[in-house]
Amino acid sequence: MKINIHTHNPKLGELTLSSAGIHPYSAADATTDSMLAIERNTTSIDAIGEIGLDYSCGVDKGVQSLIFRAQLEIAQKAGKGVVLHCVKAFEETMNTLKAYNLKFVIFHGFIGSAVQAARATERGYYLSFGERTFRSPRSMEALKATPIDRLFLETDEADVSIDEIYGKVSEILGVPVAVLEYITNENYNRICG
Repeated sequence: MKINIHTHNPKLGELTLSSAGIHPYSAADATTDSMLAIERNTTSIDAIGEIGLDYSCGVDKGVQSLIFRAQLEIAQKAGKGVVLHCVKAFEETMNTLKAYNLKFVIFHGFIGSAVQAARATERGYYLSFGERTFRSPRSMEALKATPIDRLFLETDEADVSIDEIYGKVSEILGVPVAVLEYITNENYNRICG
């Protein structure tokens, strides 16, 4: 079974994380009730997500940070991992994460540099790559720099199959698809085991 760690369109034959969270785009709309709903759901989900910081959107950075930290608290208290959305906020995200002891951290749709990839994986975080990766030389270098035991693949919102993603990453890394499937399954079992 192929791991599609983050998708908005789950398909038969794929394994993905179940998650709930308030996206940074919606941080300004968060309420006490919406935060309590996430907290109540922690027994039926694998992760809190997609949460994080996005400094390219119009939502106030302070509000985003407040909602991000509140959800990290929920994840830590529930013993859950997080699926992160991080755009133009890598340093702030890394600094914020230092204060929490989380089961796992996945930067989904990673579009950072190879140096940022190394910093994240050195902390034990996972990086997930998808369709956008192939459009950016910088993201391609980050993919190549990511240790395979810290790697996930995803379709996110793209109208592309996870098989295509595995095929492209297989070519880029020079690793057979079967090996990628095995390793991403091992990574999944490590975080969800």
